[in-house]
Amino acid sequence: MFTGSRKMRRRLWKGKEQMETDTVLRDGRPNDIIIPIMGPTGVGKSSFINTAAGGNFTTVGHDLKSCTAEIIHAIVPYPADPSRRVVFVDTPGFDDTYTPDSEILRRIAVWLARSYSDDMKLAGVIYLHEISQARMLGTSRKNLAMFNKLCGKDALHNIILATTKWGDIEEEDGQCREEQLRGTFWKDMVSGGSRVTRFEDTRASAWDIVNLIVEKTPIDALQIQRELVDLQKILPETEAGDSMRASLKELVETHKQIVMQLQGADGLREDEDLQRKLQDTEERLRSLLKQIQELKIPLGRRIMSLFSFR
Repeated sequence: MFTGSRKMRRRLWKGKEQMETDTVLRDGRPNDIIIPIMGPTGVGKSSFINTAAGGNFTTVGHDLKSCTAEIIHAIVPYPADPSRRVVFVDTPGFDDTYTPDSEILRRIAVWLARSYSDDMKLAGVIYLHEISQARMLGTSRKNLAMFNKLCGKDALHNIILATTKWGDIEEEDGQCREEQLRGTFWKDMVSGGSRVTRFEDTRASAWDIVNLIVEKTPIDALQIQRELVDLQKILPETEAGDSMRASLKELVETHKQIVMQLQGADGLREDEDLQRKLQDTEERLRSLLKQIQELKIPLGRRIMSLFSFR
């Protein structure tokens, strides 16, 4: 239940994270069905939207490069009630080829805060996962962790976890991986009310997934929306912003473990594979540290003291 003062804060939100070039939904209608589509790069977000919409509304990538660095809207009539519009929001993954995670986070956070400030409620969120992945890769874990920080526990009932690319895997293998996801990485989300389903690359399948959201009461607010707008936090103070600091700690630990493996009784061992891993980890550490500094996320002395690269 909104109070007058809360509505006033929402209308007046002018977070300094915003930029003139940011994508926002400027012509939202009260009965719009607004559904962000999220997930890692290459999982099929744009393909899902184009399949549902019956046209090429967004660019589809066919290699490892990200095609959606900006937020894109695809607005189509809702088949069950053409008087209403479905607004699909195509979002970039947190592993974009050319855009750092800090900037991706800023763009998504600004879009969500602006829509909330303008009294646009999300019907729900669809999170896509590629079932053909043999295991949960680091980028997939990172995207899922950030997704949870953005949404929060209160929105779990309006989240659909949809698996994609079933044509790239044997049915039995896919079922096994689906159960593993339910019992491990998605366990808390499913317990909190999130639904698991499959996107079968057909228009009917896409709209079946959308209908799972439409039947729910719209989301009051995602966690990032409450933090930025209602609590008037800045992005570094939010749970999503702070998660970048947690990622830094994890990378530092990985770096330390690789160094320990390289160190032998006579000093640094000659291991080309480990040397490449060490170099890659150090590059990722420097990149993430730069992003954290750009977001002005504070780091304690203990964390800073860990940056003693070779």
